[in-house]
Parts: sequence; structure tokens; C-alpha cells
Amino acid sequence: MASRPEHQAPPELFYSESEARKYTQNSRMMQIQMQMAERALELLALPEGQTSYILDVGCGSGLSGEALSEAGHIWVGMDISAHMLSVAKEREVSGDLFLWDMGDGLGFRAGTFDGVISISALQWLCNADKKTHQPAKRLYHFFSSLYACMARGARAVFQFYPENPAQMELITHQAMRAGFFGGVVVDYPNSTKAKKMFLCLFTGGAPTQLPQGLGAEELAMEGSALFTEAKREQRKKGKNRVPLKSREWILAKKERRRMQGKDDVRPDSKYTGRKRRHAF
Repeated sequence: MASRPEHQAPPELFYSESEARKYTQNSRMMQIQMQMAERALELLALPEGQTSYILDVGCGSGLSGEALSEAGHIWVGMDISAHMLSVAKEREVSGDLFLWDMGDGLGFRAGTFDGVISISALQWLCNADKKTHQPAKRLYHFFSSLYACMARGARAVFQFYPENPAQMELITHQAMRAGFFGGVVVDYPNSTKAKKMFLCLFTGGAPTQLPQGLGAEELAMEGSALFTEAKREQRKKGKNRVPLKSREWILAKKERRRMQGKDDVRPDSKYTGRKRRHAF
């Protein structure tokens, strides 16, 4: 049985250039990453028809950010791996990117974000990769600074892989100490491969009930990470998804960059998105 990634090397070393490339070359890895990001976005329960400002913790190559962009949200991504962020820049993701260790805390202004997602990153804080690292303190520092930069009533959803019950207890205890309340939502608990855990944290506001895990009442099909039959069919047919690099996709991306205050966005014209002939 292969050892867990966090046991092999610190994240900034484990996610080398070759490892980062897998997130653009391995179609199955990309699909699973997108599915988990879409599920995390669903658990955020953001207001429909409204653009929100989202923080993606451990954004990697920007795959989870693409799910946020497709849903019409503006996002900021942070990651400890420079190689992963380089891949994200090559892919021309729409979010702003920061090279940062989440265990060092966050320096954003109070109430900045309407929601937070994180895919497969939180468990890295449970390891002491340096002599100065104390997992409990780093977790508390991260959660307390995260709580401060979220709007009241906002949610944070972390898809993560706790190694054992003790690690789960460590993470949830430090989150509650920092002021959050919530709990763990488990999708497909009866499936070995499809089982996914999401730590859902709330900052306050109106009383909030913990969302229901998917497949909790029936045995999930092994090897499937899709969370509803409707979603599965939707992905197969490609409904409600603008084709990549199409005119509509380019116009939407330019509009998002204008909303972010970017001053290097070219004006729209009849030539926007038009395919050019190959040079002879």
C-alpha cells in the first residue's frame, strides 16, 4: 500500500514540477478534482444568481478555481507549491494567486470573503515538517486568521483526508477553538473509493443545520465520485458549460478580469474569439 503524500515529503517538495504536471495531463485526476470542488461549492450554499468573493486554500493548479469561475464567482487562490502555481498561471486561470503557507496564518482584511473552499490540503497541517512546526498551534493560527477574514454568516468547506480519528479530532477541535461551529459531512460512507469527507464550518448568523451527506442511506457505487445521477448526465452531455476558448468563454473571462480591476483587458470587438488561420 502506497504511503500518504504527507509522509513522503513537505508539500513544497512533494509537489515538484513533474507532480504538478499530472494535474494537467491526467484526465481522471482532473475530473475527480473538479467533482470535489463542485461538491464543496454546493455545500457552501451561496446565494443563487449572485457573484461571491471566494478564497481557495491550497488551490494547486487552479482546477477547483475553474469550478468557481464557471459558477460566476471571483476567487483568490493560495498554495505553498511554486510549481503548482506555475501550472495555474500557464493555464491562465482567472483568480489571483498567492504563494503562501496556510499554517503561517492569513493576512487578509476582516470580513473579506463570502466563502472558502479547500480540496485535499487541510491534512498537511497535521504534519510537523520542521522542528519549529507544532500541528495544533499551526491549525489554530490558520483557523483563527481564517475566521477573521470571513464575512459573518459565511461558510468554509474543506475536503480532506484525515489519517485517523485522532487527526480528525485535532482538526475539528482547533477549528471550534477559533470560533467556528459545524461538523464533518461524509459522502458515500459505504463506498471504499467514492467516500469523501468535508469539514463544513460556519461563522455565525442564523442557526445553520449541517448538510446531509450524499449516499448515506444507500450503498454508493464503488469507483464513482459523482454526487447525483443528474450531475453525472449533465457532465456527459456538457450542458450549461461554455466550451473552452470559445467566444463566450473569452468574453466571460474578460468581464471577470474587468470586475477584478485589471487594467490589461483589451476591448471587445467582432474579432474577439475568432480563430486565426495557421501561418503558411
